[in-house]
Amino acid sequence: MFSPEVFAARRNEYMRRLGNDAVAVVRSLPEALRNGDAHYRFRQHSDLYYLTGFAEPDTTLILRPGAEEERVIMFVRPRDPEMETWDGRRAGLEGAKARYGADAAYSVGELHEKLALLIANRDELHYSLGLDDEMDLMIANAVARLRKQERRGKRPPRAIVDPRAVLHEMRLRKSPEELTALRKAAAITADAHVAAMQLGRPGTFEYEVEAVIDYTFRKRGGNGPGYNTIVGAGENATILHYIENNCAIADGDLVLVDAGCEYGFYTADITRTWPAGGSFTTAQRRIYDLVLAVQKEAIGLVRPGATLDAIHQHCVRRLTEGMIELRLLEGSVDDRVTDLAYKKFYMHGTSHWLGLDVHDVGAYTDRGTARPLEPGMVVTVEPGLYIAIDAHAPDELRGIGVRIEDDVLVTADGHENLTSACPKEVADLERLCAAR
Repeated sequence: MFSPEVFAARRNEYMRRLGNDAVAVVRSLPEALRNGDAHYRFRQHSDLYYLTGFAEPDTTLILRPGAEEERVIMFVRPRDPEMETWDGRRAGLEGAKARYGADAAYSVGELHEKLALLIANRDELHYSLGLDDEMDLMIANAVARLRKQERRGKRPPRAIVDPRAVLHEMRLRKSPEELTALRKAAAITADAHVAAMQLGRPGTFEYEVEAVIDYTFRKRGGNGPGYNTIVGAGENATILHYIENNCAIADGDLVLVDAGCEYGFYTADITRTWPAGGSFTTAQRRIYDLVLAVQKEAIGLVRPGATLDAIHQHCVRRLTEGMIELRLLEGSVDDRVTDLAYKKFYMHGTSHWLGLDVHDVGAYTDRGTARPLEPGMVVTVEPGLYIAIDAHAPDELRGIGVRIEDDVLVTADGHENLTSACPKEVADLERLCAAR
């Protein structure tokens, strides 16, 4: 999607930050079986894609900033006309060098033999332990081999460093090219949510709504969903990660849709809640108005220097005030915040990073303290209330779930709501849902 120069600049910056005494190994995750001998559709590991743009499976990137030659090495699947007839074309070794910036490229089958030499005599090995058992074992074996060769001048790295220390800090701040992709993903996602609202009348099944969302994603040029789409009608909206999407929508239901299109590997993340029958009931409107007001306030707090923790605490307090007014909770706001009673109805955080992954990388704290927001960071803002059908609550409120989520860019002087085109005002929702 991006030009080769973009990926080359990222690699160069990453190697600059690593320093000459470090080496980085970035590996694609294994293809996963769905059932039998059928695999899930492969999606490249975000770290590897970020540094190369290379989308094929069974790939390893090794970066050696201090090397005099072969600083960028890729191990890839070689060209194979027979396999390509079945599974599609491969870049091969020459393609890895000509199109993806590798100084040297080798067959993936050579990785075990060459790995120890390529990581030898470096102080730090930057590698994600715990994601791929096979690769973890290969790294461990390479380290063990180097220990035995230390008298001959080949020693293992002194430390293995988590990529969060350097690479994920780079990914946290989005470049202009990345923001263009995120804006496109947001625009497609907004259209898909509107299509869902226009389709989701009583009698429609949740999976039909999911289908029109997926169709819109692909029709508009997206890769598909960036995560499992949630379509929860009625009491299903009170289940945070409800993905069965197999129930009929009833008259009087609220429908909670959490869906985001992935475009060029970058994903949007929007949640909207709307009335299937065309209008909110009085009880639904009270919940919705509370969540919407709190969400707007929270978006207004996004700016450089603010923290996600402070924004979350603002939402917790304001929602707790509302819960007491709605008779979901009793007592003082301070007491209910302190004893965490609000978590019966608001049990998740307000925000997360967004980018190549829906829950994108980047530390949330610095030395145990919430980190200040900076320009270029993209966050979600998604307060909600979830009143289970069997909750200790007023009868008219049971089975109501509301979440409203937007994607917000931190700018130099405040913020930009990347998903503002997706309707969320009551009048807009009721007009869309009534005009079917």
